[in-house]
Amino acid sequence: MRLSVLIPVFNEEESVKKLLERVLSVPCDKEIVVVDDCSTDNTWNVLNSIQDRRIRIRRHEINQGKGAGIRTALAHATSDLVIIQDADLEYDPNDYPRLMEPILNGQAQVVYGVRDLDSQKLLLSLGNKFLTLATNLLYGSRISDMETCYKLMPRDVMLSLNLHATRFQIEPEITAKLLRRGYHIHEIPIWYEPREEKKLSPWKDGLPALWTLLKYRFGEV
Repeated sequence: MRLSVLIPVFNEEESVKKLLERVLSVPCDKEIVVVDDCSTDNTWNVLNSIQDRRIRIRRHEINQGKGAGIRTALAHATSDLVIIQDADLEYDPNDYPRLMEPILNGQAQVVYGVRDLDSQKLLLSLGNKFLTLATNLLYGSRISDMETCYKLMPRDVMLSLNLHATRFQIEPEITAKLLRRGYHIHEIPIWYEPREEKKLSPWKDGLPALWTLLKYRFGEV
């Protein structure tokens, strides 16, 4: 099966080229769909300097958020499977084959990569663990890392979720809709190295994430 790697990017001029090199080196059939969310640094020029037929680049003329970048990338994806990839080098694309294996073997439809959250700053780690706990309590699930970037599934499944989030609420929206529709989330431990500076705010983004979980638990999906 072919894999579409969905990469939302905003102001990642220092890391995006190295990230794309890492993704390109992974030994699997793939395409890479990068969406520059109206970066204000040199990210757009860096992206256009990379010449590879496996990379497709799109740009938002107005900054909209990570969720909007994922939705735009998904709309342009053409492969059997899709995975979300951040551009900040926190995750290792070499984990793709291990994440794909349960789907290729018919053991799973949806696979999440599970991080060791103890390596995060305390406030972020507690926030992530709380949101995962809230997910499990609300949806009767037993997942270990709801906010993980590495969410792998068939493209048709992600398209069927009819995603709406523009910012970081995309993570709980995806998870909530998968669980409400009866999908089992298979989990695989992954390599993870958090960076010091994060665009995500525990308060600005944590509370909307919790509201998203509540909204899709008791509302329509």
